[in-house]
Amino acid sequence: MEAFLVDIEKRAYHMAAFATGSHADALDLLQDSMIKLVTKYQGKPSKEWKPLFYKILQNRIRDWHRHQKVKNLLFFWKNDEVDDWPPTNIDDSVLDTPEKNLAKDQQQGAALEHLKKLSPKQQQCFLLRSWEGLSVADTADIMQCSQGSVKTHYFRAVSKLRKMMEDDHEITF
Repeated sequence: MEAFLVDIEKRAYHMAAFATGSHADALDLLQDSMIKLVTKYQGKPSKEWKPLFYKILQNRIRDWHRHQKVKNLLFFWKNDEVDDWPPTNIDDSVLDTPEKNLAKDQQQGAALEHLKKLSPKQQQCFLLRSWEGLSVADTADIMQCSQGSVKTHYFRAVSKLRKMMEDDHEITF
């Protein structure tokens, strides 16, 4: 179980960070999800851990958004700023040259900015399908929607991201 959690931790953190826009909230959601997986589902076969974990994380994210809505209704006069966004530890690989490293950083930054522009459902669907490689069925189960909805959200997310990246490329040259 520990190796699984270490392997999934960084990607799951980024998913939570995209959903919340907050480093601290993302860490809290990640920790809560990991604790629940270990305490409730450690006895399950290891092949079931990934879908279970992401279902737990998605539920935690949904709960966080509900809590934020209530908080915003009750404390509408308070202006909370997003803390430490975007995450600065996304790139942990070192490229051969500074030029390549800079180009990769710029491309990743642009992709992250574009990903933040997608709807929450499109973001989560894209991350679950592309980053995690989950099946349509597993993604539908995690997101609590139909497989057709997953296909639609994923298609729209990919189309929008592709268009935004193409627009960036046209502007650059």
